[in-house]
Amino acid sequence: MVLQQKALQDGATFTLGDRTVKRLGYGAMQLAGPGVFGPPKDRAEAIAVLREAVESGVDHIDTSDFYGPHVTNEIIREALHPYGDGLVIVTKVGAVRGPDASWNPAFSAEELTRAVHDNLTHLGLDVLDVVNLRAMFDVHGPAEGSLEAPLTALAELQRQGLIRHIGLSNVTARQVEEGRKITEIVCVQNQYNLAHREDDALLDALAEKGTAYVPFFPLGGFSPLQSSLLSRVAARLGATPMQVALAWLLQRAPHILLIPGTSSRAHLRENLAAADLVLSAEDVAELDGIGATSEG
Repeated sequence: MVLQQKALQDGATFTLGDRTVKRLGYGAMQLAGPGVFGPPKDRAEAIAVLREAVESGVDHIDTSDFYGPHVTNEIIREALHPYGDGLVIVTKVGAVRGPDASWNPAFSAEELTRAVHDNLTHLGLDVLDVVNLRAMFDVHGPAEGSLEAPLTALAELQRQGLIRHIGLSNVTARQVEEGRKITEIVCVQNQYNLAHREDDALLDALAEKGTAYVPFFPLGGFSPLQSSLLSRVAARLGATPMQVALAWLLQRAPHILLIPGTSSRAHLRENLAAADLVLSAEDVAELDGIGATSEG
């Protein structure tokens, strides 16, 4: 395991495309309604969360126009537009939502072009900083399948000046290599956390290339992390289990960028405080047992 055993109070950063961002960012998915569909219960709180995140130094926000759909991007625009020069907004394309809240593939050149323009419109931007292509061969996790056609379509939109950088989401190592032959891949966004570590080898391979790795569901997503071992380490450190889970990811490797999401300002503050939590080698070794148990 690659470990970054250093204090994170200095606001450690990493490169995302041609920008340098702090490693602890914010994911906007939870700003939509239940099941990431429809409007939030408390729009005013959603706006307050975004504003406090940026005021606290967050400079990397992850979103998508298929959250809601359109809901999170419209809230981001209302809360933060006009955007500060240092803010990097990353979005995703490759899926659309059905009227039943289903997640459906949208991989054709026409669908991807429409998605890019929708993101531009709802965010109020002329160009998107980073667009991640989300593979949809399996909604629940990476599955093999060629990304050549959709990536070629996004690369054309990049040449038109609508996209600065391209990343990948929900992909396999083979798909990352395929993507590199078509365009520069600046980040990979897959599920990864203390209990789900199938991407260990891919994560380390990306480190060698200097490519950012952005774990989604860093706290478990729709099934929050629960472990007596995690709770025990957290109690010993005087932290919450979720803070420890985020700190473990930050110390896992320096090219990991975190985007924990929340619709609560109180939880936002807890998440951001994880940047100040430094785990000892003994803490890390104990926490690694969670992944080993999950894999078993």
